[in-house]
Amino acid sequence: MWEGPVLIQKLVGPKLSIDKIFKRAQCGLFAGKTKQYGNNVPHSKKKTRRTWLPNVQSKRLYSETLESMIKTKVTTRALKTIDKHGGLDGYLLNARIDSLGLEGLRLREKVLNAKEKEISTEKAGLSV
Repeated sequence: MWEGPVLIQKLVGPKLSIDKIFKRAQCGLFAGKTKQYGNNVPHSKKKTRRTWLPNVQSKRLYSETLESMIKTKVTTRALKTIDKHGGLDGYLLNARIDSLGLEGLRLREKVLNAKEKEISTEKAGLSV
């Protein structure tokens, strides 16, 4: 059963506060990317604050374990990491838990449950 923020606290520990996480990153796979802060500095040297947001794309990614396409928001950094791990399932199972966010943990739980069902059906088939 999906527990949301309580699950993050159990997995990551009390060090990581939900309030301190970039809220938008909870809606997709952001691979630890957050909003960054800095200054605009023109020729007059009058500094004004500004922010930089992560490069977020809406993508449909294929999960081999779930055998379906999953539509989610992903940063380009997360896409590179997913490619490196050999697909969405590899990324969800091998990435650091604190970089996944709520959506990543939810997808990870779905993949793990599907893998457990797959293994149990294989064992049942072998024992018969």
